[in-house]
Amino acid sequence: MKSRFIYWLVYSGMWLFSALPFRMLYILSDFNYLLMYRVGRYRRKVVRENLKKSFPEKSKEKRLQIERRFYRYLSDYMLEDLKMLHMSPEDLYQRMTYKNTEQYLELTEKYGGIIVMIPHYANYEWLIGMGAIMKPGDVPVQVYKPLKDKYLNELFQRIRSRFGGYNIPKHSTAREIIKLKREGKKMVVGLITDQWPSGNEKYWTTFLGQETAFLNGAERIAKMMNFPVFYCDLTKPGRGYCIAEFKLMTEKPKETSEGEITEMFANYLEQTIRREPAYWLWSHKRWKASKAECERG
Repeated sequence: MKSRFIYWLVYSGMWLFSALPFRMLYILSDFNYLLMYRVGRYRRKVVRENLKKSFPEKSKEKRLQIERRFYRYLSDYMLEDLKMLHMSPEDLYQRMTYKNTEQYLELTEKYGGIIVMIPHYANYEWLIGMGAIMKPGDVPVQVYKPLKDKYLNELFQRIRSRFGGYNIPKHSTAREIIKLKREGKKMVVGLITDQWPSGNEKYWTTFLGQETAFLNGAERIAKMMNFPVFYCDLTKPGRGYCIAEFKLMTEKPKETSEGEITEMFANYLEQTIRREPAYWLWSHKRWKASKAECERG
């Protein structure tokens, strides 16, 4: 009962904040940036170490510039995510620009579904509005990792389902996708693919000059369903706006070699980050262990 009360209290507060216009939210974001970066120093050691290992060729001052811009972005991202509690689909669609949707829709129709591999970059949470560019009846599927707190998990599901998305917990991905397929549904399956992989779901490659493990779940699902695979290249032209370009990586995943799709994703992502490094989530503990350490258990 207490947890439920806290949930509704938090939800009500977040809803009221989300009702503020963007101009007011960004004033709050500027203040939050100072608290998070200057006062609380949220994960500053993690961010600094990640940037140093990823860009050893850059000067310390240049890395500090990226660091400060990252924290400004992170503060904006937190409030832009919150804003989704109050945004209408029309509002969201005005702020998101989608490119290469013709091929996206064509292959969804042809194969009954596609896989979109998504990085933690720019306004990636706003991609939940992609149902607006799909045909009526087609399903935008969002694969997510359930949170330990069931009420907080419920809150984020509420946010993500507001725009017609079909939420699937990570451990049920294959079963739910097969179920939708049997029901005759055409779908677009969005998977965040650049976080530290748990368990044995690891593909190792060199990324940003470092030995890095990637999730291989998206590749396995693409091959199982024979769904074409797209990379979602995100660009942030300004506060409160995002461009998503869907780049086809392969139309026939079953014809690719083991790890080839995941390798392509890593290469595309590195290009995105090097183009504008401040908008990736550097606060993630992305490089938790080396391949040798993981193999030793």
